[in-house]
Amino acid sequence: MLKALPPLNALRAFEAAARHSSLTLAAAELNVTPSALSHQIRALEDFVGCKLFRRGVRSIALSPEGRMLYPGLQAGFGLIRDAVSSLGGGGDERVLVISVPPGFTSKWLARRLYRFAEAHPEIEVRISSTMAYANFSGDGVDVAIRNVEGPVADDPTLVYEKLFDVGLAPVCSPKLEAKYGPLHAPDIFSRLPLIHDDIFANRPGFPGWRDWLEVAGIEAGDLSGGMRFSSPDHALDAAVEGAGALLTHTILAYDELASGRLTAPFDAVLSSRRAYYFVCPKPSAGRAKVRSLRAWLHEEIRRLEPKFLLLPGSNVAPH
Repeated sequence: MLKALPPLNALRAFEAAARHSSLTLAAAELNVTPSALSHQIRALEDFVGCKLFRRGVRSIALSPEGRMLYPGLQAGFGLIRDAVSSLGGGGDERVLVISVPPGFTSKWLARRLYRFAEAHPEIEVRISSTMAYANFSGDGVDVAIRNVEGPVADDPTLVYEKLFDVGLAPVCSPKLEAKYGPLHAPDIFSRLPLIHDDIFANRPGFPGWRDWLEVAGIEAGDLSGGMRFSSPDHALDAAVEGAGALLTHTILAYDELASGRLTAPFDAVLSSRRAYYFVCPKPSAGRAKVRSLRAWLHEEIRRLEPKFLLLPGSNVAPH
């Protein structure tokens, strides 16, 4: 039986590397070099007497012993953070930090968040808009909304609750159809300018224009041309201005579809095999501010009109 705890820095190094599945990302988070981080992890392995990672050429994965250690350690850091945050007369309950992808922030959440603020004036909302996964144990984030590929990994330290499935469908401005004629013409994709949202383009298996066209039963030639954006909200702004047709996450286009600034001229909606999830540490799930946000999100979802959600499997689009 161990009579002393390992060095705290070694434990932090292991937790960060396990969470990111990357020494490079973990080192960047902790502001150390990958070499120093690796040294800390090896020191921890020497301390506990077993290997915690299986190291590949360019990757790492938890060993069976590492998988045993990680959940308790991550939960422990979360409890430490909560304990420190609770100092000062409960002031932390007045601040709610939400980590959200930028596109979801600008195109859906920010437009509705005033209703949460009006209903809960006692809570000060702070949005951390980032594509990086929240570090609940160290960066002060209370809740995250994440676009995650399913099925979600079973992490016993976190609550995962699905909010939306992510469908992919072409959208365009009505002025585009006025310029190019009926968009159901057989050769339309040889003439129509396309907009590409490259945010997930480099992720293996993520569907794109070619996959949607196959599902829709439409033949097309070269699809590589057109404007490209690394941010979905910028791509949607270009589509609203009539720059071209955009294959987008349908929930991000919801407000533009509902207002008529964009239309969905085709019936096919393609599943991306991803979904937006509400995520928080299990010890935080019962906190009043977290429960309030969770309830508000579900109320906002109930307010949405199904015909503009364009869920995967739907064959009804608002023409």
